[in-house]
Amino acid sequence: MIKLFASDLDGTLFNLAHMMDPAIRSALKAVTASGAHFAVATGRAMRSTDDFGFRGVPIEAVCSNGAIVLDRSGRAIKSYPIDPAFLKELVEAFPGACLECVGLDRTYVTGSFEDLMSGFVAKGGVASQVKMAALRIRRRQMRSDCVFGQGADDVVAHDICKVNARVADPGLEAELKAFLAEHEREATNAPFNPVMFEITAAGVDKGAALEWLAGYLGIELSEVAVYGDGGNDVAMLERFEHAYATGSGADDAKRAAGNVIGSCAAYAVPRHMVATVRAQGAVGAYTRID
Repeated sequence: MIKLFASDLDGTLFNLAHMMDPAIRSALKAVTASGAHFAVATGRAMRSTDDFGFRGVPIEAVCSNGAIVLDRSGRAIKSYPIDPAFLKELVEAFPGACLECVGLDRTYVTGSFEDLMSGFVAKGGVASQVKMAALRIRRRQMRSDCVFGQGADDVVAHDICKVNARVADPGLEAELKAFLAEHEREATNAPFNPVMFEITAAGVDKGAALEWLAGYLGIELSEVAVYGDGGNDVAMLERFEHAYATGSGADDAKRAAGNVIGSCAAYAVPRHMVATVRAQGAVGAYTRID
């Protein structure tokens, strides 16, 4: 019996516009009403379990690629800060990169708001443009969470759990990748998309944090089902036997999951979760997704 469902957001649980909608909300309420837990498993920073449209749905959250775990009240019950010495070296080594340093309370940005937004430029077709538009909107909405113009000493004054960056210059990108390769004992880079950098402490990922959460809730690993679509989901999909990737997901995510269930455009993940609790005979699982 599956007692804990966990899903990535963009390209997985959320719709094509990268947002919550009534159909998804209905499915989540059916799942949690059945007695099962639902956990967000995202690279996004979350300050509350009400963020991103989840208000009114009882969820846990594995956020910032597993660096921060929130309980249903939104309280941080586990976190994995990055080593301050490594963090200071990173910030000082790359003054030309706009680094988003995610703390437990705020996000500390080494550049300006304009520097941050300049990284979100669409490359490619319509899907890329939609994704970038959604990211730009989200960054604007979360502007109040950010403190801009931060130097290395400002950043290391806080417990920083994740560093995000989008680097447009190929030379700077190569230098940053080389730097991280030299510091693999201190840090892990697991971006959802190759054009991103998503840096956490070494060994920190969605899968490890979700395993911790399952133990905290008294749930066996065989009672967990996970869903993902990108590079930052691979460790999670590999860790659990009940793992599913969406049809539009990255090839490495599909290989890691071993099961492909359809597209977020067709609500594949909400449908699969509802079908699972319904098959388990759970009361409250009888919802319809049109």
